[in-house]
Order: sequence, then structure tokens, then C-alpha cells
Amino acid sequence: QVQLVESGGGLVQAGGSLRLSCSASGRTFSNYAMGWFRQAPGKEREFVATISWSGGATYYADSVKGRFTISRDNAKNTVYLQMNSLKPEDTAVYYCAASRIRTLVIQDRQYDYWGQGTQVTVSS
Repeated sequence: QVQLVESGGGLVQAGGSLRLSCSASGRTFSNYAMGWFRQAPGKEREFVATISWSGGATYYADSVKGRFTISRDNAKNTVYLQMNSLKPEDTAVYYCAASRIRTLVIQDRQYDYWGQGTQVTVSS
């Protein structure tokens, strides 16, 4: 079992930045690929970014490529999402997730554990 807790969400103006953190406890963090997803009101949950178990590989949704950066610190059992140049359309609840598949994982059904989410609101 892996427990995930997100933090760092909040209200920011368009063009601003936020850094989300996701702290993991339970099983060995480095055994899992990690991902970030988001869900806006009235919309389906969508993939944002994923990082392999070692941090050596990353992959992003086209909508955030060049603006968001996913990273991890296995010594701290934490994955991060640095979000720059935020837009109002980035407003959503952001979730981190862990997958036993250690390489890049895009499909939400391939994730085994989920956090409770953190709200990000970008004002125009």
C-alpha cells in the first residue's frame, strides 16, 4: 500500500507559478513510476505528466509541455510538479498517482494509488 498526499495548490494569477508536491509513504517509493493528473469542473480527468522510477525519463501532455516540469526525489519520497506560465485553463484539482509499472505511464487505469488532490485556481 502507498499513501500519497499532495500539497502546494492555491490561487495564482495568470502567468504565475506554483510548485505542487506529492509525498509518499508505505512501500518503496522508487519502485513506482509517478504521474500527475488533473480534473476541471465538468470535465474528465486528464493526464498531465509522468516520470519513471529513476527520474531519468519524463513525458508531458501537449497542453503543458514547455510550461510544467515533473521531477522526483527518491530520498525524500516526493514527486514535484513545477508549473510556470499558468493559464486560466490550468484551473483544476491536481492529483498525483503511483504505478507499479516503473516506466512512463500515461493511462490513468494503469495507476495503482492516488492522492486526494489539491486545488489549483488560475485567475485571469
